[in-house]
Amino acid sequence: MNNQEIIRREQFCQIVKEITGSDQYMVVGIDVGKDKHHAFVGTAKGICLFKKMVFKNNLDGFARLLAIVDQLKTQNCLEKIVYGLEPTGNYHKPLARHLIRCGCNVVLVTGQAVKNNRQLIDGRWDKNDTKDAANVADLVSRGRCLYYDCPSPQINELRGLLSLRRRLKREEHSLRMRIRNNLLAQYFPEMDKFYSASESESLAIVRWCLDPGKISVMEFDQFFKLVTRTQRGVAQRLRLRKIHSLAMESVGCPMGPAAEYEAELLVEKRRQVAKQIQKTADLIEDICLEFPEYSYLLTIPGFGPYISAKVLASIGDPFRFDNRKQVIKMSGYDLSAKRSGKTSNQAVPVISKKGNG
Repeated sequence: MNNQEIIRREQFCQIVKEITGSDQYMVVGIDVGKDKHHAFVGTAKGICLFKKMVFKNNLDGFARLLAIVDQLKTQNCLEKIVYGLEPTGNYHKPLARHLIRCGCNVVLVTGQAVKNNRQLIDGRWDKNDTKDAANVADLVSRGRCLYYDCPSPQINELRGLLSLRRRLKREEHSLRMRIRNNLLAQYFPEMDKFYSASESESLAIVRWCLDPGKISVMEFDQFFKLVTRTQRGVAQRLRLRKIHSLAMESVGCPMGPAAEYEAELLVEKRRQVAKQIQKTADLIEDICLEFPEYSYLLTIPGFGPYISAKVLASIGDPFRFDNRKQVIKMSGYDLSAKRSGKTSNQAVPVISKKGNG
């Protein structure tokens, strides 16, 4: 952890300890948007200084925010400023980075905390940008906030590549399902049970001879050479011979030029995505090798390159944790239970993690 991050973490711990009821802090709650942001400025004691400030998501807008906040700080004789943000997609990252570069204290509030706190402000469940900004400021003023982790550029790149890999894997699965549940289901349903045995051969069949009528008029040796160039033994030959014989009795629908074009397109996209996934995996490994911790993660049973990369990206700098309990809590695997009343001793603890994150 570099010196700047150490200072930021110490400042965050001090903020959480001191801010509740303090007359030194100004709190800026920001409701983040795509094109513009809404800010609420108040004190830690709940006094409103600027109810509705709207600024654009560009450098001029950020400068306007800082200028108004500094002016209010001087007018009200306050000493410290804390900016609170609710993570919204990736829209909050440019603003947070800019504020950190300017030496500002930036903290986060969770979406769950914002949701639970909404009705506590005025007893109403309605939602708007101005109220959300005030909601964020209210949570920060009571110390209900999180440290804004600003990882190294390598960790940011690793997280971006892992996110890209997840999207590519979803696209790969989508293409596979379109081939199996659309093309094969219509034109050669008997082949679907053989698809997973060798996907490369199955894709070749879909690409060149999905129409069972074409396969039925071929000699087996011609069909074999068309779909594969690698001899993998008796099991491969028996499988392809079975597909060849099933084509003669297939109940599939007749194929036309449109279906052939779709088959060609889907197979090419499927192969292209597979190459992109492999290239992304290589880039992920290259970045991971720059970290000495990566080799230690690989020694853990069950930890391969992908799992080790995910753990490394999630933890970031391991020296920012004081003990293992903090790592477990961050991952959501600490145990929680509802214990009250006579049955409190029968409550079954479950992990605190919510959602799929």
